[in-house]
Amino acid sequence: MTMMSRNHLSQAFRAAVPIMLGYVAIGIPCGILCDSIGLNALQVFLLSALFYSGAGQFMIPNMYLTSAPVASIIASVSLVNTRQVLYAASFAPECTTSSKRLAFFFAATVTDESYGVSIAKFREGDWSVGRALAVNLFSQSSWALSNVVGVIIGSLVDIPLQIAAFAMTSIFICLLFTQRPTPANIVAAVSAAVGVYVCKLIGLGGAAILLGAIGGVVVAMAVSWVRARVRGGADGQDAEASSLDGADVEGDAVAGGAEGEGEGRLRGDGGER
Repeated sequence: MTMMSRNHLSQAFRAAVPIMLGYVAIGIPCGILCDSIGLNALQVFLLSALFYSGAGQFMIPNMYLTSAPVASIIASVSLVNTRQVLYAASFAPECTTSSKRLAFFFAATVTDESYGVSIAKFREGDWSVGRALAVNLFSQSSWALSNVVGVIIGSLVDIPLQIAAFAMTSIFICLLFTQRPTPANIVAAVSAAVGVYVCKLIGLGGAAILLGAIGGVVVAMAVSWVRARVRGGADGQDAEASSLDGADVEGDAVAGGAEGEGEGRLRGDGGER
């Protein structure tokens, strides 16, 4: 990776400041939750540096406190983090001229917030993968340090876990309302919420989040498939109707041409007479 100039670092830092401040507000509650399940400052710092998933790091202590199975925690966190793969993949055109190592580290550190900043900067132009990576690293540093501060606060002050745990709920609310309000997204959100509620009613609290999320995705995919089939059938009917209209127009044109030709001949015959 090539060294960045001080000017480029300054640009990246200024772009990252809003994200860094936001991470302080949610990183401290996350650290408090991690302290509640026995993680120390070093473990939380390594988790933030190596795993680096805000929603995932909130899910781990929350699901652990509800006695969720380890397999359910891993599967749920993995499912939530699949969006990061899509974020990283969308930057493939911008990474074509960068080294593989630079592109790898950039893709591995993209989050919801830094994705929005990088997308805007690349669209403006005069932006590079190196500066985008710097934004990611500045943001990650803020997140990791805020988590450590949260662990320290949690070990010194008795804070009700319900208050800290609501930060996870607020994150998912933010993720929900930043999605496009398409029919598939709405169906997925409602189906997932209903699925979680039903799972808790029947005693599947540990796997409720995972099963609800999977159910929401499956229902949304089914609805999208049905809508595509219905739309395809309607498009086919419209195309058939258009072709029939085109045939009628063509027939009218031919008939009109034939009529005009007939009138011309009659006039010609009349003139000869």
